[in-house]
Amino acid sequence: MPAKYSHVKKRSASGLLKKSSTNGHIHTVKDSPTHRGTLNPHVDRSITQAMTAVSQLERAIARILLLRYEQDIARLFSTRLFSVALVHLPTFVMRCVTVGGPSWVAQNADCDEIKDFFRAAIGMDMRQAGERVATKSVLWTYNALRHFAMSNNVTICSTRGLHSLRLLPHYPALKAHLDSLESGPSPTFTKPPHLGPLTEGLDALEEACELKYVADRGDWPADWRPKIRAGYERVSQTLWRVAREFDVRGYGLVLRDKLTTKWCDCGCSTDHLAEVCERTVREDEEESGVRPGKQREWDGRGSGVLGWGTEEEEDLWELDLDFGGVDPEECEDKADTDMTIGELMEWRYLKAEREKETGNAAFRKGEFEVAAGHYEAADKIEPEIPHYQLNLAAAHLKLNNWMDAEKACTKALGQHRSGKGYFRRAKARKMLGRNEDAIKDLRALLRIQPGNNEAMAELSALLPPVPRDPHIHDLPADQGSSSRPPPSSSSSSARHPVPSNHDPALEPTRLKSKPPKPLPFERTKADDRKLRIALVPMTVDMPISSVPASSGKQKAKAKGAAAQMRAESFMYPNWERYVVRRISG
Repeated sequence: MPAKYSHVKKRSASGLLKKSSTNGHIHTVKDSPTHRGTLNPHVDRSITQAMTAVSQLERAIARILLLRYEQDIARLFSTRLFSVALVHLPTFVMRCVTVGGPSWVAQNADCDEIKDFFRAAIGMDMRQAGERVATKSVLWTYNALRHFAMSNNVTICSTRGLHSLRLLPHYPALKAHLDSLESGPSPTFTKPPHLGPLTEGLDALEEACELKYVADRGDWPADWRPKIRAGYERVSQTLWRVAREFDVRGYGLVLRDKLTTKWCDCGCSTDHLAEVCERTVREDEEESGVRPGKQREWDGRGSGVLGWGTEEEEDLWELDLDFGGVDPEECEDKADTDMTIGELMEWRYLKAEREKETGNAAFRKGEFEVAAGHYEAADKIEPEIPHYQLNLAAAHLKLNNWMDAEKACTKALGQHRSGKGYFRRAKARKMLGRNEDAIKDLRALLRIQPGNNEAMAELSALLPPVPRDPHIHDLPADQGSSSRPPPSSSSSSARHPVPSNHDPALEPTRLKSKPPKPLPFERTKADDRKLRIALVPMTVDMPISSVPASSGKQKAKAKGAAAQMRAESFMYPNWERYVVRRISG
């Protein structure tokens, strides 16, 4: 659970259960002096059965929390993507056409340069989403469970909230709800139905282009408007395609860790959660009252949640939330304990990036074990960023640690289905003798990057040769040629040739997909320009004590300089701090 819940003292699930003082584990002890010795085996069996039922209940509640969280992060981040397309993409198109010309974005919307920039910015947004959505989602689910309990006349404590054991008689209903959640499709990013088209963004883009390039300079062609429109529409489609490479089930690791490993199965998890959420729910009800239909919508959707599925839905990226997923002990070396959540997240990212850069330096020197240690440290600091695991996989490949490399890639691919992740895992699986799995990874890579020649070469080497029919060579030249199928009319196979020994059943599905519709205007020489999207370093004032000290004197000095700050610069991918430059053409 988020760090803000860590101050709540855990309690046993009922008065019949107490925590042993010997090793911290939960033991079933009858609260009676006559049962302090060896427990009656019959009593033992009954308590064990009761604990099994409670464990099933707790696991079901935890699973409901996680599944609904995945739905929430997919839905809320879809709203975020719509906001990016509406607010930030017009500026992005403007910067690109300033350098490349009015039709450059339309002709190059699917190029690797644009997609890599989108991947970096979305990755940083997803890192925040895992933390920002968790608090809200947990509160929504608790609210739903609370009103489900109220509809079944279950008592709710005014201070400690909903006691998990009180839901035990209603476990079948909770299990049915869990089954319905698990049977549903995997959450993915899709445009929220209540949001309209991107008309405002397109109008703002056209107006800005007309003022800057038509009215002032007059050096643009007369047909610039459909080119700009096509560029904006295509780059918006690219944004959604890149976003779907990310898997929401790989984020929210703080919440997952708390629900699955750091809470016992005796019922304290729901109680621990309820004590915090109950105050928030009651404060909300005191301020806004109990909204009509709230108790009927126990599943937490519809009218049970303020703003759900409406334009008034809260934008979590505009708020200063009250938790950042950082435990207090993780920040012992920072002087300012009053840092905002945004500053805490920047501090943590900066700390992880330092570990990564140190690992990169060791990697370049051939010190792969040292590099692996730094990459592991970076991932421990920032587990919501997959590229630290990809770096770790590269180090393990150099050390011939094939199983560790595969494990690191699998973890990274659980968050983002990247080309590097698939390629490095394919290499590890090939060395482990699992060629079929390596082929699957290479096919997945080519669906993302159909023009990756290195992956195509690896796939060609792994695919079994296609047996030839000897009778074809015995035919006359004219008959042999006539028996061959005519060349495909699709241009995609010409642009991305498959291996000569390929098996059609193993051919990447991307190569079979239809090419995009042709644009209503010709490609110009300016559209062949190579542009680079470069991030602008971000400078943040950080407490001196959070900056690693290289000597004992510096450490001692930092302890007495709590009010002193030091400017730190680092790359932080986002939708605002970047420049577009021409590198050729």
